[in-house]
Amino acid sequence: MTDRRPLRAAALPILLGAALMLQGCVVGAVVGGTAAVVGGTAKAGGAVVGAGFDAVTTSDEETRARREREQRDHEREQRRCEQRQRQGKTC
Repeated sequence: MTDRRPLRAAALPILLGAALMLQGCVVGAVVGGTAAVVGGTAKAGGAVVGAGFDAVTTSDEETRARREREQRDHEREQRRCEQRQRQGKTC
């Protein structure tokens, strides 16, 4: 079995250096990808860290766009439900 300690020791400075150069959603993807390289158990953790970082760094524009999309989806579903009810079906 190979010794992975040097790889793990090098991963943190590389990750921190890359994080300083990147911003927003890209950092979450890098964190997730780099954590997957560090170790087998870090794969799941990296995805969680990436998703958490992305949620924290969501811009106002992204938040507004998501809310508008959710509102349109909700209105579309309401129209479909009303149409089904007119046809005597349940929603």
